[in-house]
Amino acid sequence: METLCGAEGGWTRLGYLDMSDSTVNCPSGFRLYQSGGVRACGRPVTSSGSCVSVQFPSNGISYSQVCGRVTGYQYGSPDAVRDEHGSNHNNLNGDYVDGVSITRGSPRQHVWTLMAGIYEQNVNTDYNCPCANDSTQQVQSFVGDHYFCESGVTTSLWQYQLYTSDPLWNGQSCGSAESPCCNVPGIPWFHRDYGNTTTTDYIELRVCGDEGTDNEDVPLSYYEIFV
Repeated sequence: METLCGAEGGWTRLGYLDMSDSTVNCPSGFRLYQSGGVRACGRPVTSSGSCVSVQFPSNGISYSQVCGRVTGYQYGSPDAVRDEHGSNHNNLNGDYVDGVSITRGSPRQHVWTLMAGIYEQNVNTDYNCPCANDSTQQVQSFVGDHYFCESGVTTSLWQYQLYTSDPLWNGQSCGSAESPCCNVPGIPWFHRDYGNTTTTDYIELRVCGDEGTDNEDVPLSYYEIFV
């Protein structure tokens, strides 16, 4: 019996992607990034905020827990959940985050959010992860504590590039400002336990950004999601 997220047995994997396998394609609608041997899947080219989605049906499985992990990369200047662009900051159905939103069912119910802040260091703290030292950002009420956030930029100046040297949401290679973000229980695994409440809801994973893809994106290279 496999133990995941501190719970033994009974797990079924609904979603899986490993872009390190060169024979694997991005989910439909996602855009392929290739840089320095890294292959990742992000938003299609847009001039404004957007999300791209993939759904994982439960196939009738009744579940009360969700467990998973995601690996992504920073492109350009994502700024987590900074409320500066567009009108969807408090809208779970919109581009409320620069990163990955995991929800279940319709209407969507929040499971986990994986954010990308702009810097690992104590630079431009308004744009850093909400969990980072001196950050001015606050997470939305529907997110609460159910999120991870990291940055891939180790310098004090971001560029229009895919930062492949520091994968996101693995709790590794954390800069001085974001060290609290990496010292969180479970990382890289996220876990939701709904107790005695069961559901057969599908799981949905979205890559979102509240600005155009020329400025920011958070493409992912790996995920696995269990119920």
